[in-house]
Amino acid sequence: MPTSRIAPRVRDELVAAGLDGDAVEALIRVAVEEDLDGGVDVTTVSTVPPAQRSVLELVARRPGVVAGVPVASAVFSFVGADAVTITEIARDGDAVAPGDVVLAVAGPTHVLLQAERPALNLLGHLSGIATLTSAWVAAVAGTRAQIRDTRKTTPGMRRLEKYAVRCGGGVNHRMSLSDAALVKDNHVIAAGGVAEAFAAVRERFPGIDVEVEVDSLEQLDEVLDAGADLVLLDNFTTEQMREAVRRTAGRARLEASGGLSLDVAAEVARTGVDYLAVGALTHSAPVLDIGADLREES
Repeated sequence: MPTSRIAPRVRDELVAAGLDGDAVEALIRVAVEEDLDGGVDVTTVSTVPPAQRSVLELVARRPGVVAGVPVASAVFSFVGADAVTITEIARDGDAVAPGDVVLAVAGPTHVLLQAERPALNLLGHLSGIATLTSAWVAAVAGTRAQIRDTRKTTPGMRRLEKYAVRCGGGVNHRMSLSDAALVKDNHVIAAGGVAEAFAAVRERFPGIDVEVEVDSLEQLDEVLDAGADLVLLDNFTTEQMREAVRRTAGRARLEASGGLSLDVAAEVARTGVDYLAVGALTHSAPVLDIGADLREES
């Protein structure tokens, strides 16, 4: 990786949040270069005097939970280097109301306007994920269930999107195919049975968690007897989930998956399952509306 263009203080914030500073900078570089497409900001170059300085405030337009404040800071730092002064007002995981200032940046107007859209794209997207996650977490409050994400993420943005889930109060499923096993229907077919598939993974990789997807109570009994750590209940009814919890009796953790929506989240959580798997957290979260207000530097 070339010498970082992000200020050390901002990189330290990324690391403190559990993010990879080099990976975030690489993503920002792509976003900024994509926006310029080898040229310049023709509108700003034409209308804004080169020496003009301003303050740009990123302001929530709708209520939500913010995520990605240090990422947005990193965009301004990447574009503006030492020419900008960044003030983070909201912290990741904070609830914001319309009109709340999330971030303020002072510096050359040309720099602020060049960084504005990439910063808003990332901040709005990640905050949308955190906001949706927080709604699911609120829906299951008072139960033992936790809201968990999936691998249905935007290519190249998995770690950031899963970070946003954590900001919203959710928990992460496996980050990649290599850090945990999830035996699904295709694996079962290839291995000749659900118990056989579980045993094959456990023998080859004895040190990792093995989750097994089942679509019936009979399959659940098989994998429990085989010693599964975690069982994914695929498209079970709430009645079947309650029976699965009774049969499991604490021998494994249970995850509900398939056809879940916010309006049934509480009912599913009350069955006693440990997790609700919600792919929508990352693949369907609406962007949180955050705008940019420019004013003259005082």
